Amino acid sequence: MLDTLIFELDKALRAVFVAAPTRRPMPGADLPEADMSDEEKRHVAALMRVNHCGEICAQALYQGQALGSRDPTVRRELEQAAWEETEHLNWTERRIVELGGRKSILNPLWYAGSLAIGVLAGKCGDTWSLGFLAETERQVEGHLENHKARLPVQDRKSWEVLEQMKTDEMRHAETANHFGARALPLPVRLAMKLSSKLMTRLSYVA
Repeated sequence: MLDTLIFELDKALRAVFVAAPTRRPMPGADLPEADMSDEEKRHVAALMRVNHCGEICAQALYQGQALGSRDPTVRRELEQAAWEETEHLNWTERRIVELGGRKSILNPLWYAGSLAIGVLAGKCGDTWSLGFLAETERQVEGHLENHKARLPVQDRKSWEVLEQMKTDEMRHAETANHFGARALPLPVRLAMKLSSKLMTRLSYVA
């Protein structure tokens, strides 16, 4: 039990404070940097900060859900999804640095809250947990599409990052449905959207 606690705490600290690893190359890394004004760079860096926060939340959610999962197959799928979200962390952080921005100072708060929600979802049973995963990914997909539209048209580097992230999130949702995700009640879906909007607004500035 103590070993598990130490291992999970180590995962949390690494997600929040340590540069994330990646096996895949960063999308758009071979493209030239776009000619953008300082204001455009600040805007894109802020968008990437929001996406980085979303990936921090995803790490915590999947960690919490895996802890509560009773099915080894579902647990493996959650862990695989978490790894791909780790790669997203790497890409968004690198893009923030390239644009001269910074990560959110609220990341530890986002992680703690999302971990608690993930554990609760996991305790509700695997079908509900997978339903939560599928709905989260559907909302993230729409969020990423919105951010792609808000990028300066010349910024193909950031566009490529967001497009690959969107593709991965769509696959996570499909996997969750394949393993029997249960559709969440409307009030839960609405609450998720409201909390996402709050996180987005705060992370854009902080």
